Amino acid sequence: MDNEQKVIIGSWIQAIGTISSAIGISTFTTISEEILNSMTLIGNVLQATGNAIVADTIETMTLNKIGSQIQAIGNSTVVTGIILASDEKPGILLDIKGNLLQALGGGTSLSQALGAEPSEAELYNINGHILGITGNSLQAYAGARGLRNEDGEIFNVVGSWIQATGAVIGAVGQTKYPNQS
Repeated sequence: MDNEQKVIIGSWIQAIGTISSAIGISTFTTISEEILNSMTLIGNVLQATGNAIVADTIETMTLNKIGSQIQAIGNSTVVTGIILASDEKPGILLDIKGNLLQALGGGTSLSQALGAEPSEAELYNINGHILGITGNSLQAYAGARGLRNEDGEIFNVVGSWIQATGAVIGAVGQTKYPNQS
């Protein structure tokens, strides 16, 4: 399998993971809490895997490669928080830090995209990253509100779906323009 195919597969694995996580965080659904928690965990594992695959396809050290690696670390941090203590302070702190790392990784990749030659492919890339950064930042804010015993659920749900939208846009762009992003 060549890198062109791997980056498309990695992008869609990441997108499927963000959708799974968004469903898992959406407590207004009629799905049981146990299944929702599993979807959140599996979704973050898929996101980390997708980001790692994308990073692996980039042969030289670039801001995009570093950004994808940072995002994978952020997802792994969220997974650690879920496994160890999701509703306790250490788990919430890991979730906040993981979301901030994902936003940082997205920003790192975005900086390379902003410096690229303008094209339709880069518009997908830029918009996907901006939505991902926004979504992760809202999720981190939701966690901070939770630490202060304030309700942050709406920020978490909205942020998660914004991030999922960005991941899908990025995956569509990678699929449509595999050699250009």
